[in-house]
Amino acid sequence: MPALWRRPLEFLASLPAHGDLVELRLGPTRAYLAAHPELVRNVLLDTRAFEKGGVFDKARQLLGNSLSVSRGEEHRFQRRLLQPAFHPTKIAAYTTAVADDTRAVTDTWRAGQTLDVSDVMHALLMRIAARTLFSAGLDDATIEEARQCLRTVSHGIYRRTVAPLGILEKLPTPGNRAYDRANARLRRIVAEMIDRRRSGGDADDMLSTLLRAEHPETGERLDEGQVLDQVVTFLVAGSETTASTLAFVFHLMGTLPEVEARVHAEVDGVLAGRAPAYDDLPLLPCTRNVITEALRLHPPSWMAMRVTARDVELGPRTLPARTMVLYSAYALHHNPELFPDPETFDPDRWTPERAARVPRGALLPFGAGSHKCIGDVLALTETALVVATVAARWRLRPAPGTRLRPQPKATLEPGPLPMVLERR
Repeated sequence: MPALWRRPLEFLASLPAHGDLVELRLGPTRAYLAAHPELVRNVLLDTRAFEKGGVFDKARQLLGNSLSVSRGEEHRFQRRLLQPAFHPTKIAAYTTAVADDTRAVTDTWRAGQTLDVSDVMHALLMRIAARTLFSAGLDDATIEEARQCLRTVSHGIYRRTVAPLGILEKLPTPGNRAYDRANARLRRIVAEMIDRRRSGGDADDMLSTLLRAEHPETGERLDEGQVLDQVVTFLVAGSETTASTLAFVFHLMGTLPEVEARVHAEVDGVLAGRAPAYDDLPLLPCTRNVITEALRLHPPSWMAMRVTARDVELGPRTLPARTMVLYSAYALHHNPELFPDPETFDPDRWTPERAARVPRGALLPFGAGSHKCIGDVLALTETALVVATVAARWRLRPAPGTRLRPQPKATLEPGPLPMVLERR
């Protein structure tokens, strides 16, 4: 427990050396880390034997009973209903304004200026997520308020998740009161936007798609509470994780100018000065490889868990019902047996020839199986469009003395990353 608390990333990365299934003692509780890709696949694909619990119960305080935390038949119902909202044609429509939003932000930049790229990307992605969900988006003041609420709640959920007891979160401490206020305000902001849409007509955005969604067999729709939960979830997932990934990407490219130069040359050759569009993305393989490698090094979902629903055989052990089973994308991605020289940022790992040698299930930034992140393609699309838009006009260099210190919270965050802007 002390090692997992004090230095979780280093501790998790060290565990695969102890075997494919590693027993941990978390205080009085015995838990197991699935450290081999095939065992992780077993945990994620067998949803009847391994079910959500623990951290997901804490996340319900923010996300309600949305797709990301629901389980069993409720999850299957929601997934079936929401899948059309993430069809490629929908994603293309959602992302038409991503380059415009990014250009609007970068137009305010000045050569020689130092910006915290982490903070800038979180503000930009909140704006993009709001536009994706609500078409016209939110005004700047509301976006900033929602962003601050989201960060307060996100950090609060993490503290509740790692706390050994559930007592502290019930005390009327300043932190708990700030958490409760932020959670309530964020949900009010979203509820007001939903009410405005219901009274103001249809639009070509994700909210309208959710309001129209019907189960293909039963015709059942999401009720008001379910719509609210889904929109809050998409606002969280569409801003926090993608923003962190972008901050990592720009920092990593800034430390390796030769990689950055290849991305710039690719973007210049494909775009020839115009803004990127959805149809350009297949023509940007170097950009895609850089993003994939950043996700390998710094996966947003760095650790998660399941609970055994019955006695289950996993690798060499039979685990009794209600046993906690952990899995860690970070541990997989930093395992030298799966990725040689795992601490090195090497986008060429993902060229077709080398990617074919990566073991199945070794790369796990979005999960797997029926609980895999439903917005993975949308997130990758937005990330690539932002990278291409910025790379067409700017170089970003880490400010002198900057040291990357990833922060494992509810998601893996980069922390402050001051970077100096250079106009291309």
